Amino acid sequence: MATEVKVAATLEEAREAVQAFSTAGYGRDHVYVLTHDGEGTDFVAYQTGANEPGVKEEGFMNALANLFRSKGDQLRSKLESLGVGEAEAADLENELDMGKIVVVASR
Repeated sequence: MATEVKVAATLEEAREAVQAFSTAGYGRDHVYVLTHDGEGTDFVAYQTGANEPGVKEEGFMNALANLFRSKGDQLRSKLESLGVGEAEAADLENELDMGKIVVVASR
């Protein structure tokens, strides 16, 4: 699976990243946003027209396991379910900790 990632500092940058992925040929159903908290992710997904990683992407067992994981483990798990490698997911978790928005496109 081909996966591309952009890190945005603002909602506007996240919109631009979603649009850039769309222009590059990624369908909206293959573009995801993630913030450090669920409410932020909901808001950014709504504002940008992107998706949130969910059970479909994570798989039922992984989504269930996330109920018992730390926030950092949950975020890394969601990123990895979208095709991001383990080391990059750890780096992106740090970006999320600093309030950034991660935009992921996967085919």
